Order: sequence, then C-alpha cells, then structure tokens
Amino acid sequence: MNMAGLERSEPHVPVLLSEVLAGLSIRPGGVYLDGTFGAGGYTRAILATPGARVVALDRDPAAIAAGAALVAGSEGRLTLEHARFGELAKVAARLGVAACDGVTFDIGVSSMQLDEAARGFSFRFDGPLDMRMESSGRSAADIVNEAAEEELADIFFHYGEERMARRLARAIVADREAAPFTTTRSLAELAGRVIPHKPMDIHPATRAFQALRIAVNDELGQLVQGLAAAEALLAPGGRLAVVSFHSLEDRIVKQFFADRAGRGRADSRLLPWEPPVPAPTFELVGRQPVVAGGVELAANPRARSAKLRVAARMSAPARGIDSRLLALAGLPSQGPRRRA
Repeated sequence: MNMAGLERSEPHVPVLLSEVLAGLSIRPGGVYLDGTFGAGGYTRAILATPGARVVALDRDPAAIAAGAALVAGSEGRLTLEHARFGELAKVAARLGVAACDGVTFDIGVSSMQLDEAARGFSFRFDGPLDMRMESSGRSAADIVNEAAEEELADIFFHYGEERMARRLARAIVADREAAPFTTTRSLAELAGRVIPHKPMDIHPATRAFQALRIAVNDELGQLVQGLAAAEALLAPGGRLAVVSFHSLEDRIVKQFFADRAGRGRADSRLLPWEPPVPAPTFELVGRQPVVAGGVELAANPRARSAKLRVAARMSAPARGIDSRLLALAGLPSQGPRRRA
C-alpha cells in the first residue's frame, strides 16, 4: 500500500483516537463507516489495519477536497462521500454496502472550521456570520436577522443552554432594526454587552455561537438520523463508537444506547395492556462514558469536553428513528417561553 497518501499533514489531532479504535475492535478486512471524516484522523487509523475498508462521509466540501490525497493513497480501500452523516443509510445503499463491522461519529465542529475566519464559526476571528458546514442554505446571519424574538430565545436556550436567552434575543431584535448583523464580531460584541459575566468566565458569546451553529446545521437532528442508520447497517457484533463534545449531543447518544440496550425496562414491570419490551439491539461495551486521560488533555485541550460511548450490535431487528430522540433534537413547539 502507498503509505505516502496516509501520512499526516494536518495540525488537527483526532480526539480519543486509541480509545475509538479499541472500541471499534478493528479487524483485517473489515468494513467501517466514518460518518464525520473531518481531517481523516479516524479513517487514516482504521486504514492502517491490513485490508480494512472505509466509507467516509463529510458535509463540508473543504474536507472532501482535503481528503483527496488520502483516497488516492488508499489503493481503493477508501470511498469518500460528500454527504451528511444523517444520510449514512442512503449513501451505503447507493454504494451497495448492506452491512458493516463498525461505525464511528465525531460530533460537532472541527478545529479546522473554527480556525478559518471566513467560515464564521468562531468569535475569535472577525468574519462573516455564516456557520454553514456545507456553504449553502440558511446562514447564522439569516437566522439572527430574520427570526422572531421567540425563536431566537428558544435557539439560544435550548441549543446553547444560555440562561440569558430572552435578554440576548430581545437585544438582537432591537439592534438589527438599525443595521443587520453580518459579522461574528458584531454579534459577539452585543453578547458581551448584554450577558453579565466575570473576567474569568467563558466569553459571553460562547453559548450563543454554539446554539446558532447547531441550528444552522441541524446537528442534533442529523445525530438522531445517524444513530438510527448505524443501527440498521451494523452486522451482529459490529461496533458503534460516538464521540460527543457537549451535553446536548451526549444526552441523545446516552439515551439512544440506554434504550437500545434495554436499560431500565423489563417485561415483568409492564402493566397488562402495555406492549412487550423490544429485544435489545445493542450491548454497551465497557464503562460509559470514556474520557481523555491526563496525557491527551495536556497535548490536546479540545479533548477536555469529549465523551466516547461504545456499543456492540446484537441480532435483534433495527427499530428505526426514535420520535423521543427527535423531540430532544428539536426546539420546543409549545409551552411557556423562557425568560431572562
């Protein structure tokens, strides 16, 4: 194999790499799906196992372009697709992949995207208020300048867990009457003015930027669809390894695994008219969650919030998309509005 195409050239460091590989239990000749290719860290490591094949997805055209060298050096063992990981089942069907031995997701924005000012993901650099991973569709600026105050408040509260969501939304609606928000700096400065904070606190715009990014890219909805697709595609014994970076993502993954593993549910506890409990489709692997150790934390600060959960596929039929998880992924449709 031509290893030149597999050598690292990116500064990006994949989080919990050895733990993800151990969780996937890579075997020679196995077929693996990487739903969040990014800089190719997990995919590159999987391809180091002789004969292993990978189908990798990424919704970011820049990531697809950057992965061309890795595809060229893989001797046909890597297929790289421009698609959302929620479209995993559709891509697998088109490529003729009926079953696989492992699926991995690294959820959230990559450090490469955060470091590129023109993408507008971060307030550390002044750039257009964009945040679109695919560079198409509704941008963060569109939401900030067009959404009603109630919708903005729900986005900030639900996706960013921002306690001052109502106050921030009210200030945005007032200020955009004079001039629309077009840059990351303009929104960050407004957040700094209206959200109380101390010098040692995280930047007051942190949660608002996270919330907008999730809303723009439907990240939680994609996660729910990706988990269901992985359940359908994994062969019995295959592994699903998911790395998340904040509580909203981890809550969905944790609940998915708990439900699919039958945690807290038993036929003996059912009332007479309740339907029987479905057979478990996954078995949890090891202690959950796995977090980074001191050595990795010292070398890669991004790992401090990472949580890895791993489960092994059992033989019971896949259950499809869970409406309860979809509800967790969306904004509240009714009920009292949050105030701040």
